[in-house]
Amino acid sequence: MNTFVSGMVDTPSDCCISYDPKESPLEVDIRSKVQSMYGQSIRQLALEACHQLNIHTGHLSIRDYGALPFVIQARIESVIRQAHPDTTHRVLPDIQPHCLNPSSRNRFRRSRLYIPGNQPKLMLNAGIHKPDAIILDLEDSVALPEKAAARLIVRNALRVLNFFGAERMVRINQGELGLTDLEEVIPQPVHLILVPKVEYPEQLVQVDRKIADVMREYGREQPVYLMPILESARGIMNAMSIADISPNTVALAIGLEDYTADIGTPRTIEGLESFYARCALVNAARAAGIQAIDTVFSDVGDETGLRQSVAEAKSLGFDGKGCIHPRQIRLIHDAFAPSPEEIEKAKRIITAFDDAQQKGLGVVSLGSKMIDPPVVKRAETTIKLAVDAGKLSENWKSQSHDI
Repeated sequence: MNTFVSGMVDTPSDCCISYDPKESPLEVDIRSKVQSMYGQSIRQLALEACHQLNIHTGHLSIRDYGALPFVIQARIESVIRQAHPDTTHRVLPDIQPHCLNPSSRNRFRRSRLYIPGNQPKLMLNAGIHKPDAIILDLEDSVALPEKAAARLIVRNALRVLNFFGAERMVRINQGELGLTDLEEVIPQPVHLILVPKVEYPEQLVQVDRKIADVMREYGREQPVYLMPILESARGIMNAMSIADISPNTVALAIGLEDYTADIGTPRTIEGLESFYARCALVNAARAAGIQAIDTVFSDVGDETGLRQSVAEAKSLGFDGKGCIHPRQIRLIHDAFAPSPEEIEKAKRIITAFDDAQQKGLGVVSLGSKMIDPPVVKRAETTIKLAVDAGKLSENWKSQSHDI
């Protein structure tokens, strides 16, 4: 019979597990870098996992390199599912209270930190870097042989890990594989699903329906938001219909590596080849009343280039940018923070609006210019960004009044 394997050898915070489905009573062989301290705990964890999976025979081998229990559980379940594809049993760690923080449609999404779904070592401390969102990625960063195991690792991570208030996102795979991802992810404390390589609104409708089906099955009431990623010429040409198709969509994102390959041109620092696509996406997002999110900046060592890229994204109307390394987060937040001039203008607009409200006026003006609701809304967003960046006190209204 075949021996089934899950995991990578000698990878920190991970483990490599193999299972030989023999007919003899279950044996568990453990070799761990922390065996003297935790060997017995790992054995007990493995036996409990096998019991929950209804496995009582065969040989289970664990090579542990410092994996946390949720990773070991996921890897064990992965090899058992390989050996018994029809099994419906799961090994689910208890959901921790810190995983239940809510999200909202219009929260800041300036930074989204991508983490490969099969690399738990990168998940463990991701929240301490204070990104607005953490993306547990099941798509491009995970090789095909690892996708099934990554799905279970991500599922368990959503139940266990503390991301310190960051929005909890998962990028699913394309097509049927992505719909299978949703079956494991949606019952968990996830806030938002990124849908890759969207070209037609019907793709988003299919994902939306699948999410609704899983939510009904598990009695989930918390909303699950959507962020389609447009990565082709066709996707950009259909941006408005994609942005408008689902009430659960809160943002559009652009992926320029695939987009530039699709139009047959190299991606450049200047970005002239993607100028139309980025403008089209921003306008579609704004017309639909949702956020626009820029692509990642792939050169981790080029802080000057990243700063310029974020400044350009901000000038085009983007609300955020993807990150591939924690060191990019603070720089992105600083670059998206409003300038002193923008803050002062926003303060004047909100003060004028408040004065008009107090006087019962239906028309708001600042000097000789009329102020309409979208202008006030943008000013409120500017103030929130300034407060979050430490450039303005939350009590600025009372302080201004005192002065």
